[in-house]
Parts: sequence; C-alpha cells; structure tokens
Amino acid sequence: MRISVLRNGAALATVALTASVMAASIVCVSARQNPGPAAKAEAGPPEASPNDIDGPTMFANVCGFCHENGGRAEGKGPKLAGTKRSDDFIIARIRNGKPGAMPAFGGTFSEGQIIAILAYIRALEDDGN
Repeated sequence: MRISVLRNGAALATVALTASVMAASIVCVSARQNPGPAAKAEAGPPEASPNDIDGPTMFANVCGFCHENGGRAEGKGPKLAGTKRSDDFIIARIRNGKPGAMPAFGGTFSEGQIIAILAYIRALEDDGN
C-alpha cells in the first residue's frame, strides 16, 4: 500500500510539473505574440519569474549528468564555471543545443527557466581546476 502511495505521489508530482512547464510556455508564447505597449517601449532582458523552477535545481536535474560537479568540472560536457562565453551564446546553446554533443532544450524550458539556468552558471565559482 505504501509503495502504491509513493508511486501515485511521484506520478502526481510529474503531472503537476509538466502542467506548470506547459502553462509557462503558453504564457511566454502569448506574451511574445501580443506584447503590450509597455513591453514595446521598454524591452529589457528576460528574467526568471518566481514561478519558474530555480536554476540550481533545474541544472542538477537536467544538465548535471554531462556538466559534472554542478558545472564546476568537465564531464561529457565542458566545465561551465568561469566560462568566457557570452550570455547570448549560453542562452542560444541551451535553446538550440549542439548537434552530436548537446540536446536542444528550447522546446522544453521556458525563457524564464533558461535565464534561471544562465544565472546559476554565472554564479558558479571557478576553483581553477
């Protein structure tokens, strides 16, 4: 009985997370297609919203398999701590991937989630290794 409850709870959490990501994507697409007058006048850089999953959690769950030690060490993917790559490059790489090396996550993550991952990468301290 307890295992069944745990499985049902995990399934419910997965469904809730999927619904949250889908809702964020719909809002993001709608906002891009129909920006209000204030958005047209003051187009600033995108920011992660409080409703987005935080960058460290998202990175650990999705990116950490290839970017070892939380991005602080080279693994299947490069070390990200101390990267000299621009924000635009990192955002584009997350969104579009790299053929044969990294999958594209633009259809999976909202813009806010991508920005949260970028903020996590920028906060990594380079230990020199």
